[in-house]
Amino acid sequence: MTTKLFGQRVPRVEDPRLVSGQGRYLDDLGHDALAVAFVRSPHAHARITDIDVTAALDVDGLVAIYTYDDLDGRMAEPLPLLIPHPTLTQGRTPYPLANGEVNHVGEAIAMVVATDRYVAEDAAGLIEVSYDFLPPVVGVEAAREAVDLVHEDVPGNVAATYMQETGDAAATIAAAALRARLQLSIERSASMPMEGKGVHARWDDDDKSLLVNTSTQTSTSVRQAIAAKLSLPVDRVEVVTPDVGGGFGVKIMHPWPEEVLVPWAAIRLGAPVKWVEDRREHFISSAHERGQLHEVEFGYDEDGVLLGLSVEFWHDHGAYTPYGLIVPIITSTQLLGPYKPRAYRVEFHSLYTNTVIVTPYRGAGRPQGCFVMERVMDYIARDLDLDRAVVRERNFIQPDEMPYDHGLIFQDGRPLIYDSGDFPASMAMLKSLVGWDEFVAQRDAARREGRRVGIGLACYVEGTGVGPYEGGHVRVETDGTVVVSTGLTTQGQGHQTMLAQIVGDELGVPVDRVRVTTGDTRRFKYAVGTFASRTAVMSGSAVALTARKVRAKALRIAADALEASVDDLEIVDGRVQVKGSPSAQIDLSTVAVLSNPLRYAFDDAARRATQFAGRADPTKPPVDPGDEPGLEGTDYYSPTQSTFANGMHAVIVETDPETAEIKILRYCVVHDCGTVINPMIVEGQVHGGVAQGVGGALYERMEYDASGQLVNASFMDFLMPYASEVPSIEIDHLQTPSPLNPLGVKGAGEAGVIPGSAAIASAIEDAEGFPITAMPISPSELFALRAEHPAPSRRAP
Repeated sequence: MTTKLFGQRVPRVEDPRLVSGQGRYLDDLGHDALAVAFVRSPHAHARITDIDVTAALDVDGLVAIYTYDDLDGRMAEPLPLLIPHPTLTQGRTPYPLANGEVNHVGEAIAMVVATDRYVAEDAAGLIEVSYDFLPPVVGVEAAREAVDLVHEDVPGNVAATYMQETGDAAATIAAAALRARLQLSIERSASMPMEGKGVHARWDDDDKSLLVNTSTQTSTSVRQAIAAKLSLPVDRVEVVTPDVGGGFGVKIMHPWPEEVLVPWAAIRLGAPVKWVEDRREHFISSAHERGQLHEVEFGYDEDGVLLGLSVEFWHDHGAYTPYGLIVPIITSTQLLGPYKPRAYRVEFHSLYTNTVIVTPYRGAGRPQGCFVMERVMDYIARDLDLDRAVVRERNFIQPDEMPYDHGLIFQDGRPLIYDSGDFPASMAMLKSLVGWDEFVAQRDAARREGRRVGIGLACYVEGTGVGPYEGGHVRVETDGTVVVSTGLTTQGQGHQTMLAQIVGDELGVPVDRVRVTTGDTRRFKYAVGTFASRTAVMSGSAVALTARKVRAKALRIAADALEASVDDLEIVDGRVQVKGSPSAQIDLSTVAVLSNPLRYAFDDAARRATQFAGRADPTKPPVDPGDEPGLEGTDYYSPTQSTFANGMHAVIVETDPETAEIKILRYCVVHDCGTVINPMIVEGQVHGGVAQGVGGALYERMEYDASGQLVNASFMDFLMPYASEVPSIEIDHLQTPSPLNPLGVKGAGEAGVIPGSAAIASAIEDAEGFPITAMPISPSELFALRAEHPAPSRRAP
C-alpha cells in the first residue's frame, strides 16, 4: 500500500540539485547578452538640471544610453500603484527612470547598455548629472514635523491616514481602574537575500514574442506588468523564474523599474539584454521595511485584563507607495494578536520620506504590531506584579469563541475573523518546553554568581493564505510521471517537496514520481504570487483539488478498462486496482494512454494492456463523450477569507554586567499552522524566521544620516547574525486545522520572525529590571539605558 505522505518528514526533493551546485539562477543565464548598468542618484532629494553623456560616448563597447526623455508610450508614465486603498489619496509611484527629480539615494536616472558589465559601469561613471538640491526628509520625526516636503503637492508628507475602531476605546480607557501610556518604536531594516534582483530579456522579432527571466516572487504579475507597460499582447510575453536565491518579500514588488527597462531595451536593440543587481544597489534601490513609531494608551483592571486599547502610529513608507498601505494595515490589525480587548481604536499615518521605498519584508508589519501588544502585556504584568504568562492567559481568546470576529477589516479587504486556534493550549506547551515555572530558581542562582539572565515570551497571530486565488495543473504522463504546475514561484521554501506530497497522496503515487514546476508562465498563466505565507494554503489547496479531479477521471477510465465499479477501485503505488483483488489492476501510465484517443490508436501496448485487463471491446477508446483528452486537469482555489496561524516564542538571554553584550541562551517555539504537511519543512521555515527575528532584535538596522545617505550600505557595516549568534531552536507543534480549506492548513513561512523582537525585549527587560521600548537594541544602547536607570531605581524581576 502507498505510504501516506501527508504529515511525514519527506526529504526535500530539490536539495540534491541545489546543494551540489546544479542550481540555475538568474546570473547563470544570458552569457551572450548585452549588459546593463544604471546611473543612480547620489543625493536623497534634488531636481535634475542636466544629464551630460558626452564623455561616455567614446567608451569602446558602449551600445546605448537611455534617460527619461528616451522613454516612449506607457514607459514614460509612472509605475503602477499595485494595491490601491480608498484612503490612499496621495499615492505616488516612481518613473522607470527619474523624470526631473530624485527622491532617494539610489533612484535610477540613466540606463547604460554595453557589451559587458565592466564597460557599462565605466560608461555610467562618465555620465555627469547636474542637480539643484532640495532639503531631504529623513525619518518619521522629520516627516511628522513637515517643515520640508518630499513631494511638494503632498501636504504634511502624509500619503494616507486610516482609522478603525471597535467599541468606544476612549470611553473604555477613561473608565478603567488603571491606565497607562507608552511610546514604542521599531527601526527600519531590510531583507538581504543571498541573490539580489536580476532580469534577462530576449526578443524574438520573427514572431514578436518576449521571453523574460527575472528573479521574482510574482512571475505571472510581472508578465502582466511588462505586457501593459510595453504595450504588448500578453500572450506574446512569457516570464520564467529560474532558481531564486532568497526573496523574503523584497522580490514581491512588480514591476521593478529594471523589469520593464531591460525588456524595453531588448526590443529596441534587437538583442538579449541582462542586468544583475550588485549588493550596494540592493541596499539603496530595492526595498526596506519595519520603521514605525507608536503612541499607545490603554486601560486595564486589577486582574490584568486589558479593557481598552488605543494606538496611533506613524509608518515610514519611503519616497513612494507602489505597494500601497499593506504593511501598516497589517500592523494595525495583527497588533491584537491572540487577545480580545473590549474596545480597540487604531489610527495610522503613512508618511513620505526621502529614503528607499517600503514593501513587505518577512513578517510584513506584524513584528511591529506584536512588539507593541506584547510590551503592553508585560507592562500590565510588571505594574500588577503578576506572572507575565498569567496576564496573557487572562486576555486570551478562548477556543470555544472561535471563529472570533474582531470587528475590523483585514489586509484582504475582508473581516478580521480568526478561524481556529487554541491559545491556552499553546501557552501550556510553551511554558513546559522552556521551563517557565522553574526559571525563577535559575535566575536567582545566576545572580548569586554575578550573572544577569532573563526570560521573555511573546505571542502572535498571523493572517495567512490571502486570496484572491491560486491554481494548479496536474498531468499524468504516459510513463507514469505526474507533472504538477502552479503559477507561484519558489525561493527555497521546499515547495516542490510539499506540493509533491499533496499530489502523491491524492493520486496514490510515490513522491519520486511527482515533478513540480513553479514560476513559469508558459506552464501556468494565472497566479498571484509567493508571499504572505500563502503557498501551502493557496497552491496546496489548488493542486489538491486538481489532483482529485484527475483521480476521478483515472478511476472512471480504469473502471471501464477493468469492467468494475468506480466505487470498488483504489490507487496504490501508481496502480489502479480492485479493492481486495489487487491482481485486477492497471497502471496509471496505461490509464494516461487510454485517456488520449490519438495516442491510444497508435499505441499497441495500450491496446494489449486493456485486453489483458479484460476489456470487452479494446478497439473503443475509453473516453466518455465530453471528456477532454489526456489524464490531466486544472482547478483553482479561492478562499472566503484569510486563515490565521499563531504561535508563541520564549527566550532566555544573558546580558553582560560590564559590556552589556546580549547573548541568547535558549529559544523555544510553539507553532500552530494547522495540519502539518511536512514537519521538517515547517521547522526549517521556523529556524530561518527566528534567525531573521534575532537579526531584527539585536543587529539589523538601516542607518541614515540627516542628508539621506545610507551610511551602512554594505555587509561590512550592516550587521547580521552569524550561525554563532543564532541559538539552537527548540520547536513543538500544535495542530488546530483550519476549516477554511480542503487541507486544514495554515501558513508557516513567517512564523519564526514575527515575535522575535517582542520576546527578546521581554527577556532583556527581565534581566535588567527596566523597560525596553525600542528595537533593535545594541550593547551600546543597553549600556546607555543602564545609565538612565541606576541600579537602585530598577525593579527586581
